[in-house]
Amino acid sequence: MSKRWLAVVALLLLAAGGVAYYFYQRAAAAERETTLYGNVDIREAILAFRVPGRLAAVLVDEGDAVQPGQILARLDAEPLRNSLNAALANESALAARNALMHKGNRREDVEQARARLSAAEAAVAQTSSDYRRQNALEPVGGSSRQQLELARSLRDQALAQRDAASQQLRALATGFRPEEIAESDALLKQARANVAAARLALKDANLQSPSAGIILTRAVEAGTMVQAGTSAFTLSLRQPVWVRAYVAESQLGSFPSGSKVTVASDSHPDKLYHGVVGFVSPTAEFTPKNVETADLRTALVYRIRVVVGDADAGLNQGMPVTLRLEK
Repeated sequence: MSKRWLAVVALLLLAAGGVAYYFYQRAAAAERETTLYGNVDIREAILAFRVPGRLAAVLVDEGDAVQPGQILARLDAEPLRNSLNAALANESALAARNALMHKGNRREDVEQARARLSAAEAAVAQTSSDYRRQNALEPVGGSSRQQLELARSLRDQALAQRDAASQQLRALATGFRPEEIAESDALLKQARANVAAARLALKDANLQSPSAGIILTRAVEAGTMVQAGTSAFTLSLRQPVWVRAYVAESQLGSFPSGSKVTVASDSHPDKLYHGVVGFVSPTAEFTPKNVETADLRTALVYRIRVVVGDADAGLNQGMPVTLRLEK
């Protein structure tokens, strides 16, 4: 083969290589446009008792998997049970008093008060007659001054007892005042609220898991006196599992909300998880330090959140992952 043909072949090979390199670069650029890097973001819950008390039992330890509603720890419930019983007794007493006020006084009580008034009026009539007689006899020496004063005192006492009996009869016949009934209603309402609060406190003696997850930390031991709100456990929630990633402005069109993506971790690159872009931040920000590269230190990016639908124990908090659009 002549040198001329060798040169032609070499030029053809170079051209073919250039075309192949061009298409390779385009494919690599397209791959970069549909690939993101982020970190697994699993939410955590700090669990605490809502009421203070002495810790009677701790039923889970770090690393245990728990289910929604599972009891994690118990307080000594005896003081709370006593408080509930006291609240119930107070409610019963106030309820009886309130029923009496709404029904009014019994007819028998009114009749007794009327009989006492009649007896008091008879006593007034008798003592008044005695006083008038002593008052008539005293000027002619038929009665002493001392006897007259005694008769007057007895009459005055009878008058006072009659007035008291009359007022008592009027009060019983009229019934309770509206203000008294309103006060009784309010006191009963407060007592019922105290019962509800005591029942809730007794229920809160059991600390329950709000969701499925893994116990990350345990900060209490049996016998410890705990205060309301003191952290007892840290729970890593199983659902939802998110991936937080950042997308450049040129890639925004490739990752709108609702886009389906695959998620792969560095530890198991062959195992793919599936997720959906659930949130795209409307505000640009500088690339966070944990994901920035040497050529993107000052680049503006947009934060996105991907909800992983089939997450399992292979995705852990903070784990770096690779996101790719589903084809």
